[in-house]
Amino acid sequence: MTRPVLERKPLVAGIERRLFLRQTLSLGALVMLSGCDISDQDQVQSVLHWLSRWNDRAQAFLFNRRRLAPTYSESEAVRDFRYNAYFPIAAVPRLAAADYRLELSGLIEDKRPWTLERLYALPQQSQITRHVCVEGWSMIGKWRGAPLGSFLQRVGADLSAKYVGYYCADGYYGSIDMPTALHPQTVMAFGFANETIPAKYGFPFKLRIPTKLGFKNPKWVTTLYVTNRPTGGFWEDRGYNWFSGL
Repeated sequence: MTRPVLERKPLVAGIERRLFLRQTLSLGALVMLSGCDISDQDQVQSVLHWLSRWNDRAQAFLFNRRRLAPTYSESEAVRDFRYNAYFPIAAVPRLAAADYRLELSGLIEDKRPWTLERLYALPQQSQITRHVCVEGWSMIGKWRGAPLGSFLQRVGADLSAKYVGYYCADGYYGSIDMPTALHPQTVMAFGFANETIPAKYGFPFKLRIPTKLGFKNPKWVTTLYVTNRPTGGFWEDRGYNWFSGL
């Protein structure tokens, strides 16, 4: 089904913005690397790290907390969402609901752990948005959960801090910028396709962030923290761009 022109404008604008940044970054890379001895790997890596940090700052500058990611109809959402992780589905963490506790740390006033019962009692909202993977595929799904920004306010997080970080049951870790954490579509997703989120998609919850690439949407979250210190991430420490916004 062809989407109306007005509905596609935010997506088109996002694509044009990414193309502009990519082209600018490529030009900058050529200019910067032209002064390097390509055999000097330390020098080349230093330039590439600098360019990645520049790209993060540029994307953060362009990010608009009030601009929403495109949403879709129920008929466009899939139920058999693609499983994606760095390990096979047989190794998916199986967390017991009765034993689960969400740990809080960092710049948060109320650091008491949250049971799954308390988390699921939070006011929730649904969204049908597109998950975009860095591997080149995308998929539309229906998610339900509590806005992360509202939760951070509830526990007395310092909303002027720079980052919200997370640790997960599979050893995954990472962080997002505070403006993205406070974006109205960033949710602690407790449900998928009108059901409790299954283990393969992140039970007891994942962070659903439609304004970020898929690897910035962590599953099996066990800890949230707020900080002003850059923390990197599982894939970012292996060369991925940190901001990774759409």
